[in-house]
Amino acid sequence: MASKNEKRLFLTGASGLLGRAIHRTFKEAGWTVFGASLSRTGPDLQKLDLTDFGAVTAAITKFKPTFIIHSAAQRFPDKVSADPEAARRINVDATFHLAETADKYDIPLLYISTDYVFDGKEPPFKVEDKTNPLNDYGKLKLEGEEIVLAANKEHIILRIPVLYGPVEKLSESAVTCLLEPLLNVAKPTKVSDYEKRNPSHVDDISDICFNLATIRTEQKDTTISGIFQWCGSETYTKFEMVQLMGEVFSLPHVHVSKAPAPDAATSQSVSRPYDTRMDRSRLESRGIGKHTPFASGIKSALAAWVP
Repeated sequence: MASKNEKRLFLTGASGLLGRAIHRTFKEAGWTVFGASLSRTGPDLQKLDLTDFGAVTAAITKFKPTFIIHSAAQRFPDKVSADPEAARRINVDATFHLAETADKYDIPLLYISTDYVFDGKEPPFKVEDKTNPLNDYGKLKLEGEEIVLAANKEHIILRIPVLYGPVEKLSESAVTCLLEPLLNVAKPTKVSDYEKRNPSHVDDISDICFNLATIRTEQKDTTISGIFQWCGSETYTKFEMVQLMGEVFSLPHVHVSKAPAPDAATSQSVSRPYDTRMDRSRLESRGIGKHTPFASGIKSALAAWVP
């Protein structure tokens, strides 16, 4: 039985790259966390299929959370395009059920969204700027945003950029996977020097989630609602990230060269926005937000993967 003042987080995607960081941040702060996961289960995690709506409702009503964070998603654009129906079930249908259930039981919900809701043409993008996703992933996440706010305008959206952090496999992040061509010195590789990104460490995003949840639940502050945005303070192309990784780990990187801009823009199977830098002022005006310098963040995240 939950005590009256107990802080209880219902977290989806708890075994994922961001989910693990959120789970740890809230647990260390004394929250009781229900960490829902499906394909990767482990200690402190509960196996739950988010598309089994009856099971989700039962889990929420039994756990009685004071806050919900929905971070589960199919977030790889190529996988979304390869199986759009499966992606819709988790990115849209499950989001609809969670948002409606949260509203029914008067539980604030924070939905993790993406910078891919923008087309990348005129950054930095403000919260109120027109969205124009270029691929199915961005379109589904935008649909999720609309569903969440339609269920309750006091629910919360947090748009975030490409993430990195401690990974279980290098392919878990579009940033950490860049270490693989760097380590394979025998194979000359071309890497995109086209798209500009502002990567964020998962610990920075989990800290923002914690602050939003704390202010909303402890102060009952309903101005913590609607859309917020965060991205890292440094802008890099993938090629520039590889170069910096090489410097950080003292690894040779002459075998990695720039892919010509036209190739980088057109050879991908899925269109991606050019520059997704987002305006962070709505969070910063509340004193929320932190940025881990990329060099130190990537060093701590990937040290175990470098021979």
